[in-house]
Amino acid sequence: MTQVCPICSAEFDENLATCPMCGYHVLGSTQSFTPVPFGAGADEGRGQKAQKYELRVVRGPKTGIDIELSEGEMTVGRDPQCSIFLNDMTVSRSHATIEVTKSSCIIRDQNSFNGVWVNDRMVDACLLKAGDLIQIGAFCLLFRERP
Repeated sequence: MTQVCPICSAEFDENLATCPMCGYHVLGSTQSFTPVPFGAGADEGRGQKAQKYELRVVRGPKTGIDIELSEGEMTVGRDPQCSIFLNDMTVSRSHATIEVTKSSCIIRDQNSFNGVWVNDRMVDACLLKAGDLIQIGAFCLLFRERP
């Protein structure tokens, strides 16, 4: 018999303790949640097109996936309720926030244990630029701007 991962929706054998696709621990006491829909909406007026941003996981359990950043404040952490859920013990429950506007993204550390690193520098807050490498625990994320 199979079960469906509440994080990535992959089907796998119900006897496995973790999802083979994303590493989410499914046995024992787990908390159910509904993923936040990703994607920036259409620009509201003025004819100015909103910039779209994404993070690509280049190292870590979800290597190769793209995470679209939506306008507003997004939370990053090990807590399944976070906007960007990174399931690894090296990530704090509430590790960082990313403030996304039509023209920029700012990442802020939330007093995490291992810190937030951008381009091999530990930061409290940083304005992100295309090509920046963000290290959060075992995850390395590439910040990209999309047309």
